[in-house]
Amino acid sequence: MRLTTKGRFAVTAMVDLAMRQTRGPVTLAAISERQHISLSYLEQLFGKLRRAKLVSSVRGPGGGYNLAQPTQGISVADIVTAVDEPLDATQCGGKENCHDDKRCMTHDLWATLNEKMQEYLSSVSLADLVAHQAGKPVAVIKHFRSAEQTPANKAPDASPEKVAA
Repeated sequence: MRLTTKGRFAVTAMVDLAMRQTRGPVTLAAISERQHISLSYLEQLFGKLRRAKLVSSVRGPGGGYNLAQPTQGISVADIVTAVDEPLDATQCGGKENCHDDKRCMTHDLWATLNEKMQEYLSSVSLADLVAHQAGKPVAVIKHFRSAEQTPANKAPDASPEKVAA
């Protein structure tokens, strides 16, 4: 189970688009250059995002893409689902036939993980990701290191005075 390049690139491209669309439609060529994602790959992804009504296209000179909905209304789960990215930790795709056509002993564990991933990705909006890029604290996006630094496992104080002593 992992989020593949398709899902990661789709989310990255949507954040890029959301950050720049106030100046008019954003071209895929510009996103491709900034994010180092193949233009042809972006064209495939944006075709799916357009069919899911997450983006709209503007043709002609000055054309490109805009978001079709407000950033608060688009979740990471919406984006990942739109590009057909399966997020499934079970080996059976939820069919419960993973061990000799029977349910495996850990099926409920992986099925619950699927629910938690979906719940989390649904709770993070495109607006949250844009705010995070702007350096604003966002409750649903926690910095890993700050969560890691609890009193029980806090790194020792390495100030020069204590090191020299």
